Amino acid sequence: MVTNDKTTNDITQRVFYEVSKLAWNGELEEKKELLPEEMIPGPHPQYRCCIYREREIIRERVRMARGLCPGKKDTKNIVQVIPAACDDCPLAAYSVTDNCHGCLGHACYNSCHFGAISFNREGNRVRAHIDPNKCKECGMCARACPYGAIVDLVRPCKKACPVGAITMDPESGLCQIGENKCIQCGHCIHACPFGAIGAKTFIIDVINMIRSGAKVYAMIAPAVEGQYGKDITVDSWRAALKKAGFADLIEVSLGGDLTAAAEADEWTEAWKNGGGKTTSCCPAFVAMIRKHFPELKDIISTTVSPMCGVSRMLKEREPDCVTVFIGPCQAKKAEILDTEVSGNADYALTFDEAYQMLRGKGIDLEPVEEFTQQGSTYGKHFGNSGGVAAAVIQCMKEQGVDTTDLKVKVCNGAAECKTALTLMKMGRLPEKFVEGMICQGGCVQGPSRQKTLQELTKDREEMIGRADSREVHENLKMQDADKVRMHRSEEV
Repeated sequence: MVTNDKTTNDITQRVFYEVSKLAWNGELEEKKELLPEEMIPGPHPQYRCCIYREREIIRERVRMARGLCPGKKDTKNIVQVIPAACDDCPLAAYSVTDNCHGCLGHACYNSCHFGAISFNREGNRVRAHIDPNKCKECGMCARACPYGAIVDLVRPCKKACPVGAITMDPESGLCQIGENKCIQCGHCIHACPFGAIGAKTFIIDVINMIRSGAKVYAMIAPAVEGQYGKDITVDSWRAALKKAGFADLIEVSLGGDLTAAAEADEWTEAWKNGGGKTTSCCPAFVAMIRKHFPELKDIISTTVSPMCGVSRMLKEREPDCVTVFIGPCQAKKAEILDTEVSGNADYALTFDEAYQMLRGKGIDLEPVEEFTQQGSTYGKHFGNSGGVAAAVIQCMKEQGVDTTDLKVKVCNGAAECKTALTLMKMGRLPEKFVEGMICQGGCVQGPSRQKTLQELTKDREEMIGRADSREVHENLKMQDADKVRMHRSEEV
């Protein structure tokens, strides 16, 4: 998969690997300060101005891999700015390019109501100039210019943020994340070409739990199928994780079945009473509602996420066990920190973090002959946009509910989520039920995706096609999971 951040992502992967290797060997505290120099030996810099800056960036990345904030300021936010890496983007949003002809019409000057535009002679040419101290970034000048000579140079991280949580410090120029707005989606992480935004991890916590002898269960997201090709299955992950010391691995597609069944009951009741509901499985979508559309918080489904459902099932069976979610999502890390929900996963790792954690112990993912099915095909499709709504409707049908006239708005990506929620807030959304996924394409295109949707779809559908056609409620009974408590207010 060709991405804008391949080089910085490779660096991040190596940090995860080196930190994991030291942690497995019980040497992290002793040798963590040596990693920057080992990774950046010098004498010449590889990417930045000097080796000292490169080493400082590695040092800050190591801190995040250990679950700490990269800089001196300590915050609870999962997504963090790496100060040493952030300072190479232009500060001015609107800039005049060489296409400016200094025309007599002065459309840009006449459209600006803030006196931000002036004209300077540069040799034989006259060019417009924008004073960044006066510019209000309204964009009127750019729209007025007949030559398209004024461009909007929005920082990639700011452009990627769907909720306007990213601003710039006017003095230092460093990116700032407004935690009161941030929904922890992680879109900004891979948007930054300088790798100046990252996320804290639970890698060390998980390794320490396994080394302490705790019974640790892995729970893998439905989005995993197809990410590593058709030969690396859920059973491949199970075999590798067991080698690393995990007790077992449970498919969160089973959690998808749990969530779908519980939400079906909610939707049925709300529909009969003329009300509506939104889905609750995407933590970034839920955070968007709570932080940016608080008027709608009461229509969020009270059903817990598939991750939480599987964790509750395991903890009900073995109260002392430790549960670890593995998936494509950064926002799941924030979800597990919500103290209002009991029984949720103890830790959450991305695919990249889990894979490098395995490599740190000398374990790789390999094809296996075994095939295990713990979720229905409806639960397995939870990772695709539209998959949640399809599973909920299927459960309603299994219970004898006629869903012919049920209208559901499937929101594929943050932009569609914002539009639907805005219309719902105004009472102008035709549908009363909303499936929201902040990542376009669904969880399969989360921040830790390994392939594009186009690249993985064929393998993914072939892998899911191996599963039998059991229904959702049928599968829950087969897995002895039809009694799991699935609402936020319920204690586990």
